Amino acid sequence: MEQTRQQKIARLLQKELGDIFLLFAKSHQGTLISVSEVRISPDLSIAHVYISIFPDGKAKEILKAVEDNAKTIRFELGNRVRHQLRIIPELNFHHDKTLDYLENIDNLLKK
Repeated sequence: MEQTRQQKIARLLQKELGDIFLLFAKSHQGTLISVSEVRISPDLSIAHVYISIFPDGKAKEILKAVEDNAKTIRFELGNRVRHQLRIIPELNFHHDKTLDYLENIDNLLKK
């Protein structure tokens, strides 16, 4: 179970990464990138970032671009939260497939 400190930091990181990805998506025309969830380790050193990518056809390409630019994204995040956090967590990015799962359930229910 996450502690209150982990939850607060996860919300902070989710907000700031959302703003960073808003700027990142401008370089990839026609895509929308949002941070759906951030899970942080108990020692606050690793953050698992789940991102939703629309359209889904470009998901692999965008996720690879995000992973290639992970150091730059972490640096930008560090500049934004340097007064709130002493150590900026390492970022691990994952594609969030929750929307695909929900769409699949809707389709099954309509049958």
